[in-house]
Amino acid sequence: MSPPHANKAPLSQHLRELRDRLMLALGVWIVATGVCYYFATEIYDFLVTPLALAFGEDDSRRLIYTSLTETFVTYIKIAMMGGFFIGFPVIAAQLYLFLAPGLYKREKAVILPYLITAPILFFAGAALAYYFVMPTAWGFFLSFEKPASEAVVPLMLEAKVSEYVALVMHITLAFGLAFQLPILLTLLVRFGMIRTTTLSRGRRYAVVILLILAAILTPPDLLSQLLLFIPLYALYECSIVICRRVEKRREVEIQHA
Repeated sequence: MSPPHANKAPLSQHLRELRDRLMLALGVWIVATGVCYYFATEIYDFLVTPLALAFGEDDSRRLIYTSLTETFVTYIKIAMMGGFFIGFPVIAAQLYLFLAPGLYKREKAVILPYLITAPILFFAGAALAYYFVMPTAWGFFLSFEKPASEAVVPLMLEAKVSEYVALVMHITLAFGLAFQLPILLTLLVRFGMIRTTTLSRGRRYAVVILLILAAILTPPDLLSQLLLFIPLYALYECSIVICRRVEKRREVEIQHA
């Protein structure tokens, strides 16, 4: 039995619909980027707050830029990142609306909750990175500074604004994407591509894979990797519990099919 509405519309119509939905998603992103650029200074202040707190009350601390266009380009990147975050629900909705006509009713019921959960988990990961990981990491890295009284030559941080913002966006994106792990695992179990027993017995392999994933997604320092690995492994264990319930529900549906 073919999915509903399958093969009823010509390919050109599907391509036109895809174009229209991509244009709408792109338009939303552009508009949201413009709004975020208007508030780029406020967003920048928000992103730099963890570093300011790590600096303490020292008014002499600063970020620098070494080319005339560096700060402007940095604000553009901030606006684009903020625009994508704001527009993501609309972008995801357009993708779902394009795929929905080709899905069975049961498949729609399965996928829709994950589309709602994915942004929530993404922002949860980003919040963890901003409110816990960054303050911890920045304090650790600043501990390597050496004032003139403790070193032959003072060792002080003067970070470039573009490098700092890029690092913040990198860590935020890494944690947001890593927090999609429960969705990936439950979808695999829901569609019968993997068993919960496999996840349970493969913990030792999961540890290795998650460590490698943390090393790829985070900057090349052990602290950031561990701060990502720990919640990732906790999510893996939570996923096993959730997957057991999903697997039981799937078996009941198969028996009544």
